[in-house]
Order: sequence, then structure tokens, then C-alpha cells
Amino acid sequence: MTVDVLTFGCRLNAFESEVIRGHAARLNDTVVINTCAVTAEAERQCRKAIARVHRERPGADIVVTGCAAQIAPDAWGGLPGVARVIGNAEKLEARSWAPGAPGIVGDIWARRTHSVQPIGGIAGRARAYLDVQQGCDHACTFCIIPQGRGASRSVPVADAVAQVRALVEAGINEVVLTGVDLASYRSGEAGLGDLVRSILHEVPALPRLRLSSLDPAAIDPALWRAFAEEERLMPHLHLSLQAGADMILKRMRRRHSRADALGVIARARRLRPGIAIGADLIAGFPTETDAHQRETLDTIGEAAIPYVHVFPYSDRPGTPAARMPMVPVPVRRARAEALRQQGSVAAAAFHAGQVGRSIRIVVERGGVGHSEHFTKATLRGDYSVGALVALTVSAASAGGVEAG
Repeated sequence: MTVDVLTFGCRLNAFESEVIRGHAARLNDTVVINTCAVTAEAERQCRKAIARVHRERPGADIVVTGCAAQIAPDAWGGLPGVARVIGNAEKLEARSWAPGAPGIVGDIWARRTHSVQPIGGIAGRARAYLDVQQGCDHACTFCIIPQGRGASRSVPVADAVAQVRALVEAGINEVVLTGVDLASYRSGEAGLGDLVRSILHEVPALPRLRLSSLDPAAIDPALWRAFAEEERLMPHLHLSLQAGADMILKRMRRRHSRADALGVIARARRLRPGIAIGADLIAGFPTETDAHQRETLDTIGEAAIPYVHVFPYSDRPGTPAARMPMVPVPVRRARAEALRQQGSVAAAAFHAGQVGRSIRIVVERGGVGHSEHFTKATLRGDYSVGALVALTVSAASAGGVEAG
């Protein structure tokens, strides 16, 4: 039996692909394409992968799932070679992957609960992702993802704690909490900060807990206390900023201003000196001018943000932004590159400050790993994948550090 899972998009999709891999193990000669809809380029890459699999493995069953498939199941199901389409919620259910099961795409908005999804085969992994939140209740003008993920819903605290405990018992040294809108996690009266503190207090053997991208408008007081007091919560705060110009943030329908974002970053550094800051940014949003672009560049420089994740704006049909005046595609790409270059300057400075210091690294394949700050480290010496090692930084560049 051969089952291959090709994953596109976010860390949440990566986690869900591991769940799918376990559920689909009984299928024969099957290729699962776990799609992404965040950009037109992501969808193009998914279609390209389907065409390649159909050409190179004509006898294989191709199953398409993920956000793009949830939003437009008929379009994806009609592609040559596609045997069936499975919805974003259904892909996490074992019954969807039973031999002979039909394709099914349900109403994602009808889902009001979310359960933890155990995964197997994680021994020897560098880290494990744990999906604790699904969906989004906000309406950013550029974003199609709520149509693929539905309303916000979260796993119970006790279930998340139990899964983290199981991961640690399997040898995992770093767990990353992830979700569509992770900062909106809510289980009863517990917010994300309460979940973090429960995990760290109830699973004392967990060496490292990390968070994926957070909305700067939704960081709760308990999470701020956790950053200040919990050393095992990694000093790494990745924010969904999207822009550094107030007018663009308003047109994106974001819930924070430029000043708010700078305040969040300053507070993080007061509470956790040396914390690494990351940011998601969109370049060339509709109506963006050169002056708006300069404000975003200045935000990266002023806040010294070393880790920027930049997307050129991609219009998504059905979103309000798709009806706004567009920035030419070549300008979007040029602005994206300028943002990346500004981030590289900040990264080089941040990494240079680590030379001579001891950092703790989770070892990955290929002789690399990531430190507490999620700094990429090239390692001198042989270490087991998944091991947590303390090494001294000997050199640095914009791309990361060397340690041994």
C-alpha cells in the first residue's frame, strides 16, 4: 500500500497532513493533495501538482482536500485524475479515509466544536505541531480563509494538555501550538494564555513550547504574564501585522493600528528582553502608495523586526479587497522584495548579537536546527534529530548563525 500526502500552505495544514497520513494508511496507491487558498500562486502550485501526479502516476487515486477544495469542490473535483474531494473538517475524520469511502464536503460553518487530533509516528521528529484552534470570526478584506475554515472554535484545555503529555512521552522536545486565528483561542473561560500556563504547569517535562502567528489585537493578559514568567515559553513572538500604514490597515479591516503594533512589540521586549519578533506582511495591497510602502519599511526598521514573512498581495475573488483599485503585479513583487531586504538588515543585526552566546537548539535533519528565538542554526558536529543541545554561536549572517 502506498499513500503520499503533498502539503501546501500553513503549519496547520502540515499538522493536518500528519493526521491524514495516519487515517489513510489502509488505502492503496493514493496521492492526497492538501491544498491552500491563501494566494493565487498557492492554488496554481496545487493544480500543477495534481497534473504532475496524474501524468507520472496514471493509476493512482488523487484525493484533493484543504482550503481551496473546501471553497470550490466542484472545480477541483473536475480536474483530470481527481478521484474525490474531501472537505476541511471531514479530512480529519478516519471514516473519510476508509477504503471505498465517497468524497464529502460538508458545511464548514455548521461546525461549532473542535477536537484534538492525535498523530502517530512522531518519534525522532524535531518538533510537533498541535492544532488547538480552527476557523476565524473576523472579516479581513483580503482573506478567503474563513470560507475554507469556518467559525472560530477551540479544543478543550484538558484535551490539549493530554496530547502535549503524549507528545513528550514520545520524545518530542518542542511543541508548537497552531491554529487559524490562534490568539482567539477560547475554551469556556480559558483564553490562549490560560492554555499556555496549563500546559507548562501540568506537563513539567515539556522543555519548549512555542506559538505560531498571533493577532496583535488579541493577546490576552494571561499570555503576557506567561511571556514574562514562563521560561519554557519560547522568546519568539510572531505577529500577523500585514502592514505598517494606518490607512492600509484600515482598508484591510485589521483591528490594530501602526502604533498598536509598535506598542505590542515594545511590551514584549520589556517583559522578555531579547525576544525575537516576527511579522507577516502583505506587499502591494490595493490602493497602497509609495508612501504607504515607506511606512511599512519604516515599521520593520523602527521595531527592528528580524523575521519577516512577506507575501505580494494576491486578489481572492469574493473578497472586498478584490474590488479595490489594484497595484500592478510587478510593483507588488518589487515592494515585497524591498520588505524582505529591510527584514534581512534587521536579521543580520539580531543574529550578530548572538555571537559568543550559548543557545539551545532543537536538531533537525540536514545538520541544522532552530534556537529558542527560532533562529536557524547550522551545526558543527553530528547530533540526533530531535535532540535538544546547547551550543555556542561562532558566526552570524542575515540567514542565521553557525554554532558548535
